[in-house]
Amino acid sequence: MKHALQELGTVLMAPDAVKPTTSTDPELNENKQPQLTKQRSRTWTHKTQLESPTIPQPQYTSGGHMNISHEDRPEKRVREVRKQSGTTVKQLLIECAAALSENKIEEFDLLVEKAHRAVSISGEPIQRLGAYMLEGLVARHESSGTNIYHGLRSRKPESKELLSHMGILYDICPYFKFGYMAANGAIADALKNEDRIHIIDFQIAQGTQWVTLIQALAARPGGPPHVRITGINDPVAEYTRGDGLQLVEKMLLGMSKKFSIPLEFKGLSVYGPEVTREMLDIRTGEALAVNFTLHLHHTPDESVDVNNPRDGLLRMVKGLSPKVTTLVEQESNTNTTPFLTRFVETLEYYSAMFESIDATLKRDSKERIDVEQHCLAKDIVNIIACEEKDRVERHELLGKWRSRLSMAGFKPYPLSSYVNSVIKTLLSYYSSKYTMVEKDGALLLGWKSRNLISASAWH
Repeated sequence: MKHALQELGTVLMAPDAVKPTTSTDPELNENKQPQLTKQRSRTWTHKTQLESPTIPQPQYTSGGHMNISHEDRPEKRVREVRKQSGTTVKQLLIECAAALSENKIEEFDLLVEKAHRAVSISGEPIQRLGAYMLEGLVARHESSGTNIYHGLRSRKPESKELLSHMGILYDICPYFKFGYMAANGAIADALKNEDRIHIIDFQIAQGTQWVTLIQALAARPGGPPHVRITGINDPVAEYTRGDGLQLVEKMLLGMSKKFSIPLEFKGLSVYGPEVTREMLDIRTGEALAVNFTLHLHHTPDESVDVNNPRDGLLRMVKGLSPKVTTLVEQESNTNTTPFLTRFVETLEYYSAMFESIDATLKRDSKERIDVEQHCLAKDIVNIIACEEKDRVERHELLGKWRSRLSMAGFKPYPLSSYVNSVIKTLLSYYSSKYTMVEKDGALLLGWKSRNLISASAWH
């Protein structure tokens, strides 16, 4: 896998005439799953620690994931699920949500008591997800969702545990990794003839997205360009990562020395909508690339703030005249949908994600429990339990992002067909149940019939 990613980057930076159409990596001829990093970390510490079921495990069918498009009617899907016969964990959770939505509190309390006996953080995918969704429902009822979310998000981890959890998540969920790869491919293609490059990353996180791109730039025919990276983390994320931006700078400067490529890094601990042109130090003669990976859905839109910071940020970026802007987002519709519809959409989306995790990590794996608790639980609680400005997990579908970017003045920049072909090959070595769809120059990655991640580029 590592060799394939490095080869891919090198090919992207090479002259057009020498680009192959297929990978030549001998390791890809072996039909085996890539090795995953094994790291140890702590367990869920929230007060609601749900144990194994004390009643017979309900039957669960793994199929039937919803693949919502703009033409689908989510409300119709809710009605269809509620009419299904039998009692499954999924239906029980939806009935809990429906009772709460209709303010039938006595019925809600009884259903929650029943649901508590049917979910478990160490059970089937739907049982594990159910534990966190039930947590969200109870928090919504008690109006404690905001406190729980901020507590989970702001809790300072011991050492670099959260970074370890996120690293494992990206290893075991290839749709994240390959979404980043698609974005890198577009950036490499747009900047392949540039001598001075400035990349603005609106959620730099660990900075690992740029490792293969920097290696590719260092090996570019004719010598490496001068690279400048501006990495942005919001203040809360910076706190949870401890010395996050400093660690990123150390890693990137180490790569600069190792691969003999001139590189500057500047970290900004600021919320995305508060970023100004002056902060970014735009310089004449530099080719600019802007990267939004799993970030824009955190920025409030017109339904939350009359000033519409989400579209305002896109217009500000367009005003910088970047050669390419990349977007990687979760393919889910939770922004403005009513509570019950949003609950079912969240249930469908994360059901597919939890199933895909099962395909990589064993059911009793501590790494799996840590990843689900520390990386996914807080987002699930926020979507279900919080409203208005407190609900920051506001995902939108690719079609809606297209509309926003077009209104801001962007035009589609087709992703590399070569990169897409390599992604498709690499994806198949994880599981045949992973899916990839190329649509109007963009990429949709998912599990079975459910799209989970979209990747697109704009200019």
